[in-house]
Amino acid sequence: MNMIKQLIISLILVLGSLQLNAQTCEELMEYVKGQSTGTTYTSYTSDAISKVTFYTIAVDYKTLYFAIVCFKQKYSYRCSEYIYQVGSSTKFNYSINYLNSAGKAFWKYIQPYNEVLECGPNYE
Repeated sequence: MNMIKQLIISLILVLGSLQLNAQTCEELMEYVKGQSTGTTYTSYTSDAISKVTFYTIAVDYKTLYFAIVCFKQKYSYRCSEYIYQVGSSTKFNYSINYLNSAGKAFWKYIQPYNEVLECGPNYE
């Protein structure tokens, strides 16, 4: 079974326990932030990505991995956050590639998980 199918099955099994704590993407983000101390990778030179923070949490004896991506807003020092449930190797892969290009690392390692939670921006 490939990793995305495993994540979807894990998400379905876990959503019951998260559902009480998180009804929306914003609430899920707050729940994840409250359950774990994240590891942040800041992108000072990226035009689009300000930072990505990775979180690992345990829910019902399962380990889940999340990335919260902060996209820069034009003409502002603020950013917009989006949450992705990612695979166990995403943090490692992103961390060794983001300094070359945070955008390319995002598209290669995080964006493919967009449909798991459907909490990321729609780029269609």
